[in-house]
Amino acid sequence: MKFLLTLFTASTLLCGPVQATFYHLTDKWVGQDFLDAFAWENITDPTRGRVNYITQADSLAMNLTYAHGDRFIIRPDSVSVLDPNGPGRASNRIISKKTFGHNTVIIADVRHMPQGCGTWPALWSTDVPWPDKGEIDIVEGVNDLGPNQITLHTTANCTMPEVRPQTGTPRFNDCYWEANNYAACGVKTNKPNSYGPDFNAAGGGWFAMERTPTYIRSWFWSRNDPTVPWEVKNPHSFFIGTPFWGLPVANFPNNSCDIASKFSPHHVIINLTFCGDWAGNDYGLSTCPGTCVDYVNNNPQAFVDAYWDIASIRMYGW
Repeated sequence: MKFLLTLFTASTLLCGPVQATFYHLTDKWVGQDFLDAFAWENITDPTRGRVNYITQADSLAMNLTYAHGDRFIIRPDSVSVLDPNGPGRASNRIISKKTFGHNTVIIADVRHMPQGCGTWPALWSTDVPWPDKGEIDIVEGVNDLGPNQITLHTTANCTMPEVRPQTGTPRFNDCYWEANNYAACGVKTNKPNSYGPDFNAAGGGWFAMERTPTYIRSWFWSRNDPTVPWEVKNPHSFFIGTPFWGLPVANFPNNSCDIASKFSPHHVIINLTFCGDWAGNDYGLSTCPGTCVDYVNNNPQAFVDAYWDIASIRMYGW
């Protein structure tokens, strides 16, 4: 921390006002903090998934939410066979009560993410009305088909250059939410252990996202990655400096996108849905059996490992 504080102070003295690359801790959620800092959204899934998002009270009563020490776990029902004409599989969609705007960084220390056929987990940010306020997907994928994909969704007239300083591979470059069959502009992480079973087998890792009025960037480090910055893996870091993190996985500059206006302050959202617009539509691209909805309805035991285990989420700003 002393090293970072020195750098932070030096930047102020040498460069005037602190630039949006040095940040201090503003919020930290560990264990039971999530129960107070987040609301459970008991809503119909906007992505038309085979899911039943339940309240916090119901989730706690069903033991689908667990918080103790430095463990925060949310998981779906892995016991019930579903009535095809009834509600979907019980799961959680939680949203931070606070919003966070430009010049902020999120660091999520995740031990385990949902895995399994038909699953569609996501850690992301947005606000209503959508898509006017923009969307940033930090962790997202379906049907165990890695690697992780980082994606922006915006209103019209926001595009990204094909070549830019990042380690990930662009999937599409038009961020308009209807572009590319609603895929918008995504970047695939260059590490297979950034998503699904490979991520879990490695013990998880850290996801980070920085947003400013002129760019949005995202990083990933696996649990035993020797290059993970000390300030990222240290849960007590009060100051962070993104210039020392190396190339981001995904880099979204404002060359042809007015990031300052396309993205408003966002809530942080963590959820798990099943099938729906992406996991359902791409189910046939996987080695998963049968159809997505039938599989989710009739194989509750397949979702024993479809849980989030989060050590902490830290928010930084200036």
